[in-house]
Amino acid sequence: MIRQQEDATWTPHGLRSEGIGGDTRPDNADPVPSAVGDAATAPPSGRLSRWLDAARAWPANSAQAIVGLLYPPVCAACGASTGQAHGLCGRCWSGLSLIERPYCERLGTPFALDLGGTLISPAAMADPPVFQRARAVCGYDETARALVHRLKYGDRIELALTMGRMMALSGRELLADADLIVPVPLHRFRLWRRRFNQAAALAEVVAESQGLAVDLTVLARVRRTRPQVGLSRNERAENLQGALRVAANARYRIEGRRVLLIDDVLTTGSTANASARALLRGGASAVDLLTFTRVIPGS
Repeated sequence: MIRQQEDATWTPHGLRSEGIGGDTRPDNADPVPSAVGDAATAPPSGRLSRWLDAARAWPANSAQAIVGLLYPPVCAACGASTGQAHGLCGRCWSGLSLIERPYCERLGTPFALDLGGTLISPAAMADPPVFQRARAVCGYDETARALVHRLKYGDRIELALTMGRMMALSGRELLADADLIVPVPLHRFRLWRRRFNQAAALAEVVAESQGLAVDLTVLARVRRTRPQVGLSRNERAENLQGALRVAANARYRIEGRRVLLIDDVLTTGSTANASARALLRGGASAVDLLTFTRVIPGS
C-alpha cells in the first residue's frame, strides 16, 4: 500500500509535525531550573552538572547558530526553507509515496487490499528473484526521483544522510537478520567519472545507523557495461552477464553470511539479481535487497 503523508517535516532523526509549539517535555521530566527560584532549591551537584553541560554545549551550539544564519537549512528535494538541515519540507514529505504493508514479501511491491497472512505477488511466484526479500522506502514518484538525481548526478552526497536513515527505518526487518551490508558497485571508470558511488554512500549511513559492518569492495563490477537506462528487461540482464563478481580471495568475508544489498533505485531487478547471484556464488548464505525507491509495476 502506498501512503501519501500528512503535513509533517522529515528530519534525519524522524518526523516533526508542523506548527506544534509549547512545552514538549514529558510529564515526568525534571523541571528546568530558572535563574533564581528553581536554582536555589536544586541539589548542588545537579545544578553544577547542568551548568557544566550548558558550558560544554555552548561553543557547538553557537557555531551551529552562526552557520544557520549564513546558510539557512533548505529542503533536500526542492530547496524550500526548512527547520533543520538535511530534511524534507512538509510539501515534499507529504508528496512521497511511502510503501507500507500489505506488500509482497518477496518483491516489496504494494497490494491494494490487505488479505491477511504472508502475501506473495503473482510476479514473484512466476519469476522468483535471486534475492530473498526486497524493501524500499517509497515508489519512484517525483520527489523520490528528484532526491535520487540530486544525489547521483548533482554531487549532493549529503543527501545520503537523509535517504539512508529513511532506508534504515523501512528496512528494519532486513537489518535485524543481516550479517553484512554490501552496496551495488560501480565500474572503476564510472566511479572515476562520478567521483563517488551513491549506493556505497547510502550503505555507509544504513550500516552506521544499526552498528553493522559494511564491505565496500567484496563485490566488484569487473566488466564495463552500458547504462541500463532505456534498455528492456532482457537487454538489462544480458548487459550484466558476467559483469559482477566476488574475488576468490574475498570469499571468506561473506562465507555463510546473510548479506543486505544496498542500491538507490530498483527498476526491473536485473542489477539486483546479478549482484545477488554473484554474492551467492561467492559463498553468501542469502541476500536481501534494500533501496531508497522502486518502480511500482503498473503505476
